[in-house]
Amino acid sequence: MSNHRLSQSLRRLWALEKFSYSLRVFVALGGALALCWSQGWMHALTPLFLGIIASALAETDDSWQGRLGALLVTLGCFTAAAYAVEWLFPQPWLFVIALALAAFCLTLLGALGERYATLGAATLILAVYSMIGVEQRGGAAGLWREPLLLVAGAAWYGLLSVLWQAAFANQAVQHSLARLFRELGLYLKLKAALFEPVRQLDVEARRLALAQQNSRVVAALNAAKEILLHRVGHGRSGAQLSRYLKLYFLAQDIHERASSSHHPYPELTEAFFHSDVLFRCQRLLRLHGEACQRLAGAIELRQPFVYRELCSQALEDLHAALDHLHLQSNPAWRQLLRSLGALAGNLRSLDEALSQASNPDALAEQQDSSLLDREPHSLREVAERIGQQLTPTSLLFRHALRLAIALAAGYGLLHWIHPEQGYWILLTTLFVCQPNYGATRLKLVQRIAGTLLGLALGWALFDLFPDPRIQALFAVVAGVAFFAWRSTRYTLATAAITLLVLFCFNQVGDGSGLFLPRLVDTLLGGLIAGLAVLLILPDWQGRRLHRLLAGTLSCNSRYLQQIIRQYASGKHDDLAYRLARRDAHNADASLSSTLANMLMEPGHFRKDADLGFRFLLLSHTLLSYLSGLGAHRGETRLEGEQHALLLAAGQLADSLEEIARCLRDNQPLAVHSDAEEQLAAQLEQPHESHDDTQRLVQTQLALICRQLGPLRTLAGHLLRDKPHE
Repeated sequence: MSNHRLSQSLRRLWALEKFSYSLRVFVALGGALALCWSQGWMHALTPLFLGIIASALAETDDSWQGRLGALLVTLGCFTAAAYAVEWLFPQPWLFVIALALAAFCLTLLGALGERYATLGAATLILAVYSMIGVEQRGGAAGLWREPLLLVAGAAWYGLLSVLWQAAFANQAVQHSLARLFRELGLYLKLKAALFEPVRQLDVEARRLALAQQNSRVVAALNAAKEILLHRVGHGRSGAQLSRYLKLYFLAQDIHERASSSHHPYPELTEAFFHSDVLFRCQRLLRLHGEACQRLAGAIELRQPFVYRELCSQALEDLHAALDHLHLQSNPAWRQLLRSLGALAGNLRSLDEALSQASNPDALAEQQDSSLLDREPHSLREVAERIGQQLTPTSLLFRHALRLAIALAAGYGLLHWIHPEQGYWILLTTLFVCQPNYGATRLKLVQRIAGTLLGLALGWALFDLFPDPRIQALFAVVAGVAFFAWRSTRYTLATAAITLLVLFCFNQVGDGSGLFLPRLVDTLLGGLIAGLAVLLILPDWQGRRLHRLLAGTLSCNSRYLQQIIRQYASGKHDDLAYRLARRDAHNADASLSSTLANMLMEPGHFRKDADLGFRFLLLSHTLLSYLSGLGAHRGETRLEGEQHALLLAAGQLADSLEEIARCLRDNQPLAVHSDAEEQLAAQLEQPHESHDDTQRLVQTQLALICRQLGPLRTLAGHLLRDKPHE
């Protein structure tokens, strides 16, 4: 029994997403420490550690072949940066010009994709580490040795990373899929809360929470897609990867069905308050959420997933409750019961999808399993993407220019006041300066708080453990803690990296002498970053809100066009459809994150935040009706290009695009449309010639049409005080 428990504990530890990352860092730092101890090279410990940290910060997911190629590029960039610092350091004017240009160009690499942005940021960090090393030794001594040690540390960690990826190729895929299904499970539970049969329920607050969770689901979907693409793109299409790819497409289908809506929830609550049908819907959705979370655990632990019969029983109970309502033959419930029937059908499909997850190999092959690769594949594409960013209207250009000026200002400040350990100013500025004000403000507070915590712990540990060897071990532990916490608990991560710096520098000097300089430099670097975001081409979220809303509506319009095209031609989950669906959800998630950032901005710049959140609720409701329409593709065919429902859907798509165009171009918008009111009335009238599935399409289109009026009103309010172009 004890062996079984130990095995389970080890399996759960291995399943932790941060464990493998932290273990690699531990092996890298511990190996470097062992080498320096055994050879008496403690003077080399700090640059080796800093090189390891920079290499780990540059790490992005890929197959082992891709990671090997990325490592070679990374080492080339690191070598160039380290030696450039050494050569230009004695010439301050040339140095600051090169620093600003490097910061600008390396930040612009973000136009090519996330891995390039990560590489650019890590190269800048290593350049600052090189400056710190030059300052520490006070001159030209070790001109060639210091960069070699930095690059050697980076190469050592990179080698471990490549070997790890070769040995555990699918571990990142498992983690990403587990995270995806865990987020889907929480989404389903939040969706279940909308079905609570209580009058005067705060539906808006629950919808807002659902929209915010949807942004996390979308982020998890995007991350899983990129990780799978890296494997598929390198020819690793074996049985295991095929199984994971099927689970990913299954998650997409579950997401579309989970985000579907078939009727306004307050109306359902009012009509069926004395029935248990909504409770049955709520219970089934909650069980589906729990099933998604259990599936996440099974993927992480590499164990079989067993779908519980409890869900099937709950589905039978729901259909029994619906049959009871039909027997009452209430004419007022006819349309509502049709919507509930569509909802029950959607939940049945969701139940079937989850039951199939217990045997992914039995899932049907995706008709079109291609994944869109957004990375450039030629120098021409690279030049085009970077060229598109060379305009002040580009958010990336603004951030690159802001960071370049901030680093140049930090360099000037440290030469003006000649502080001890002054290059920590640049490092703080580099970490704190983020693309927008809200993120910078949050990072600044966390950085200062973490530094204070780290210094306090360092002061205590220096007194309690004066032995340098024990302190070196603490440095290794602190380095591991930094990487374990840096993406989730940045304050603690900052405290950990502060401890690492103190203990490392105490191996060759007086680490206690860093206490005050580290604090002062953090404050100065944070001040420079904050002023840069405030004064240099500030990117206030409210100023681009109308363009963001326009993009959201345009994506919804394209999603509707793809959906209705499949009602005419038949269900086919091709790349065009999946891309339109993903773009609509990405736009919804981007709006949610932008509004969250806006709340952290000064009061004057978030005056439209209330309008933005009301728009988010409407947009997410619209997206849920579109998802409901998309979830029932394949159940009916709308024959003929002139079918009334096809024409109505085309008119709705055109109306969404019209509102988007007025918002995007800052043009006057009619807040009332007689044509849309007439269309809504037509869609709400039952057609005897339509079967139940066509009536479902008609109902969904009517719900979409009723969203246009409120959308026009909010867009009109947003445009009212803006000068027309």
